[in-house]
Amino acid sequence: MNSHPFADLIGLSTVEQRAGHSRCSLTVEDKHLNPHRVVHGAVIYALADTGMGMALYPTLSEGEICATIEIKINYFKPVTSGPLHCTSDVLNRGRTVANIESRVYLGDMLVAQANGNYAIFKPRATGMAGKP
Repeated sequence: MNSHPFADLIGLSTVEQRAGHSRCSLTVEDKHLNPHRVVHGAVIYALADTGMGMALYPTLSEGEICATIEIKINYFKPVTSGPLHCTSDVLNRGRTVANIESRVYLGDMLVAQANGNYAIFKPRATGMAGKP
């Protein structure tokens, strides 16, 4: 995967990436905690969302990109410390939409599971910057 400034910001690292599958990880730091000293849900969401994109990216043709349409996530256990690992698998890859599942673990314990849909497209040459 190319440079990913947001992943760098939160300390997310790629463990494995191939067509239809990825594994990524993040070691919990104080910056990831909410005021209750539990990992903020947005951090776990970002791990799942990024993992999904990493699993889909190698399936794209030259010039194609992907973008999250929607993600449904369930949080099962609170996390206060330790390394988090996310495994993502493409469940269905159509021409314009893919469905992907992510599971987030603390050790062997499943702490969250997400399912997302991603648009697959070639961006317009002119871009959308400045458009209302």
